[in-house]
Amino acid sequence: SMPSEMLLKIFSYLDAVSLLSVGCVNKRFYELANDNGIWLKLYSSSLQPKWTIWRMKSKQTETVSLGCAAVHDKKPGYWKKEYIFKQTSAFKTRVMRLVKLLDPYTGLPCKNKEAMKVSGLSWIIVLKDKNGKEHVIEKPNLSFKDTSVTILWYGTNWPCLDILATLKLFGVTPLLPDQSRPPNKTGPRRFSLIAEYHLANLTESSVAVGADELVQLFSLSPGLLVGIWKEKNEIAFVMASLHYNQLLERSILGSATVQYAPPPNKPLLDDIDPEYGLHDYSLHLDLHGRSCMYLCGSFKGLFCRKGDIENGYLRLTVVSLKDNRKHLPIIGTLGICWETDVFKGNVKDCFVMDLTLLDETGKPFWCFSAPVYMELSSKASGLYDYMGHIYTADYVDSEGKVCVEFVWLEETKEYITVSLVLYVSTKKVNSWYGTNY
Repeated sequence: SMPSEMLLKIFSYLDAVSLLSVGCVNKRFYELANDNGIWLKLYSSSLQPKWTIWRMKSKQTETVSLGCAAVHDKKPGYWKKEYIFKQTSAFKTRVMRLVKLLDPYTGLPCKNKEAMKVSGLSWIIVLKDKNGKEHVIEKPNLSFKDTSVTILWYGTNWPCLDILATLKLFGVTPLLPDQSRPPNKTGPRRFSLIAEYHLANLTESSVAVGADELVQLFSLSPGLLVGIWKEKNEIAFVMASLHYNQLLERSILGSATVQYAPPPNKPLLDDIDPEYGLHDYSLHLDLHGRSCMYLCGSFKGLFCRKGDIENGYLRLTVVSLKDNRKHLPIIGTLGICWETDVFKGNVKDCFVMDLTLLDETGKPFWCFSAPVYMELSSKASGLYDYMGHIYTADYVDSEGKVCVEFVWLEETKEYITVSLVLYVSTKKVNSWYGTNY
């Protein structure tokens, strides 16, 4: 029953976040909270110190005349949209400025954690059932590595797998970040779709990575791991691995319905000769199990010749069977650690692979973070230095393949990496350089 003029006066004392929140109360509050006069004042004050007409008594007449024109000539909500657009653009610019500083070791942004803190970034998953009902899962556990972040969600109220249709992974940031206080999860937020997965026939259509006594793991591309309870057909946890390359862009610059698409690479003129092949590439490789690191290595001067191009792939040999100087030991027992509110476990013979391949200019060329599982090979080791069973671990996506071979040494109870070969898709190379292999 309060008159609209009194409500507008009260709303004029609110900050932008509170104004957006009060607009969600009902239709009347929404219309009043869109008042152009209130939002124009907020917009003008955000331009300080360049535009101080709201505080300067000497320009009071100019303020009134400009306010009347700006208020009455615009549709309701115009200055609200302008204010939000201005604030979000400034926020994105501030965050992107932080990630321009590169780590010379990995070739990736070195201030990812700081940028995430400034942005108030978090990640959620949304499970949608076949009836259209959505279940939002928040509060994940984070594990940061040199080139990726691993995100683990678990809870006690997961819906049954049989009724689920899709799983969406979102990056979430406050709509109007305020660095002076922590993000308000009940305030307005911006969603950026990172990936969408279909869960119909999950156990039949996805790759089985491994299992222990309690759960079985299934891999969904790209970079998602779903743990299913063995005793009942329900989700125990969901684990996502996100590579730092374009992590913030995908988590911030996308929309709630459309994923962020990175701009195409601008090739350097006369940069590559198809007769010569790739040259002076660098690789940074991490193998980890979410909470522990098994292998961390960097390799320089990678190249391939014309004879290394076949079946639509360019081959880059990183570790060779014949060169035992580059063979690398694995620290610890390979496996992926998981946990829930009650149980913890470790699924052996699988791990998360973080790969960062840099071109000759040091620019990230092919990057991913994904779960990989090991298989016992049918062939025996013919190496004189290492006698034992050979295990293989392969990864494939649209940009290439990775083939790794390990030898298990029973005496020392350790794995030795004896072969590591990358197969880069010619389509990827051609689009990157604008050439034709």
